[in-house]
Amino acid sequence: MTENQISYSIIGAAFEIHNTLGPGLLESVYHAALEFDLDQKGLETGREVGVPVIYNGQQLGLGFRIDLLVEDKVVVEIKSVEKLHPVHFKQLMTYLKLSDKKLGLLINFGAASLKPKEGIFRVVNGL
Repeated sequence: MTENQISYSIIGAAFEIHNTLGPGLLESVYHAALEFDLDQKGLETGREVGVPVIYNGQQLGLGFRIDLLVEDKVVVEIKSVEKLHPVHFKQLMTYLKLSDKKLGLLINFGAASLKPKEGIFRVVNGL
């Protein structure tokens, strides 16, 4: 599957979860629900995937944890906040660069709607 095909499945699952559970729950609830839905669709998911940071050829240890990595191609960053801030987008772009992935989805389950540019955002790294 391509990154775009995978993202289509992720977005569909996110809409279903948001419509069923509503906005404003803890991020951990949405993590578990999204992982469950994607597993049910036959997609391989990794939750809280650790990625080390390499600086000047030296591994600095565990740099961050990806909320969900789907099919080892798409990074999903899950939020449940009233409003996203620029740092959330920068964080996802850094995750994409350090993990050498091309597509990330920033999903804010705290938004009233998951419409594109309201609750779901695509972030690309050379795609």
